[in-house]
Amino acid sequence: MACWDVKYKWQYVRPVTVINEYIDKTWTAFLQTPPFPEYTSGHSTITASAATVLTSLYGDNFSYQDTSDLRYIGLQRHFNSFLQAADECSVSRLYGVIHYRLSVDTGAECGRKSGNFIMNKLKLTKFSKEF
Repeated sequence: MACWDVKYKWQYVRPVTVINEYIDKTWTAFLQTPPFPEYTSGHSTITASAATVLTSLYGDNFSYQDTSDLRYIGLQRHFNSFLQAADECSVSRLYGVIHYRLSVDTGAECGRKSGNFIMNKLKLTKFSKEF
């Protein structure tokens, strides 16, 4: 995947590293910081790719309720589209302070391009609404 090739090509340090070195040695990120390079955001790349494919197949107005965290932390989320969910996932990596804005935006762009490539390569078409 292009995202991982770029991570190891550029070796960007994560925000927590910069904050700890130059601002506050005791500060920790809101989300667990992965032990690999920061740029680009893997979550942004993967979710944008999946959302692009799913939107191509099912359309842009596909509402659903995500209850995957309901049992564990009482969280459920409603989304009006796959792209809305992907955008929220992407920006969560910025809000969680494990990525920079450039990394989530570039990851999402790469993911959209990957999703479009998949759709074109496989010559997939939109599913009927009668499934």
